[in-house]
Amino acid sequence: MATFKIIQKEKVLSSGLFPIYLRVTKDRKRRYISTGFSCEKMQWNPLKESFRRNFLDHEQYNSILLTLKRRAEKIFADAHSEGIELTLEEFDSLFFDFKKGERITVKKYWEQKIENLQTAKQVGNARSYKDGKNSFFKFVGDRKELYFTDITPDLLNRYENYLRSNNGTDGGISVKMRTIRSLYNKAIGDKLVSKDDYPFDTYKISKLKSANTKRALDITDVEKIRSLNMELFPDLLDSRNYFVFSYYTRGMNFYDMMLLEWTNIEGGKILYTRRKTKTNFSIKITAPVQEILDYYRSQGRLSRYIFPILTSENLTAQQIEYRKDKVLKKYNKDLKKIAAKCGIDTKITSYVARHSFATNLKQKGVSTDIISEAMGHHNVGITQVYLKQLESSILEEAVDKLL
Repeated sequence: MATFKIIQKEKVLSSGLFPIYLRVTKDRKRRYISTGFSCEKMQWNPLKESFRRNFLDHEQYNSILLTLKRRAEKIFADAHSEGIELTLEEFDSLFFDFKKGERITVKKYWEQKIENLQTAKQVGNARSYKDGKNSFFKFVGDRKELYFTDITPDLLNRYENYLRSNNGTDGGISVKMRTIRSLYNKAIGDKLVSKDDYPFDTYKISKLKSANTKRALDITDVEKIRSLNMELFPDLLDSRNYFVFSYYTRGMNFYDMMLLEWTNIEGGKILYTRRKTKTNFSIKITAPVQEILDYYRSQGRLSRYIFPILTSENLTAQQIEYRKDKVLKKYNKDLKKIAAKCGIDTKITSYVARHSFATNLKQKGVSTDIISEAMGHHNVGITQVYLKQLESSILEEAVDKLL
């Protein structure tokens, strides 16, 4: 009989995280099946074959891992009960339900990925994949027999032209193309299509990115926003606070601010795990951040959340996503008004705080390596090893340069 184990591979991904695999061993041979998940070393328990508590939504993800392992066990058990001795190659073809047929269409595979994301409660990612699917199949038509080998550089160019003819911007087109590229890479990992057919070696998404103009505020403009007399504009106060807080917490993104709790404040630091990358942060609370924390603490709201974004303690994942979208939309509208009040010509969005943080540190002479570490960016090889050795005090001194 075969043996099964959920493991974390030693090979680091480009994100700096380590991938989680299901390892199947039979007759001293092994088969590794990607789960699609990854995490830091400290977030994985190799003895229990599960994510630790410091991994966001660890219970849901551990449940998915257990389901994958049981599915593998059942395939061998069913074959054994029928007197069939499966080879690893035969098991590999049976493990995924969609591999029982000869081929899987792009549309069906896309829908399965959306369903998996919804099961994992990754509502935002699921919606992004769904929006991308709807747009792409509006272009190609409801073709039931479209396979990954049909996604060629020519098809992608025609899809780009279609999006432009419908007032698509470089940024919006880039998002949709990156969704298709991600889906294609997953299909390659699941052995549904060969790397030889990969269309993104020819069709370059980078040409879209290069057309975007990066925006950043200098320190003077940030100070204008921070010192704006909010008694004159009380309706803009929360949005001003979100921007300043994000800037002085190394560009914390809106979703992480929304979920930030008072329990994340400990010993003069903000301790939290970034939702997008699962990176752990320990951020020194500087004077601008403390002022904002004191303001919201003085409100006396009976909520575990620091910011008044989530209005209830027991919202579903879908409701949280709805609140995020609603408040973020108002936040970005308010930032335009704030920029006008401060005499700032640069277009400001929530992401500008993060970009401004990095740019201003660079202008202050802080090395790129320290900035990357401060923002939680991951790099492979020697750079990644070096960045992990940086002392927290060095990062704090770097952030102090912005004050």
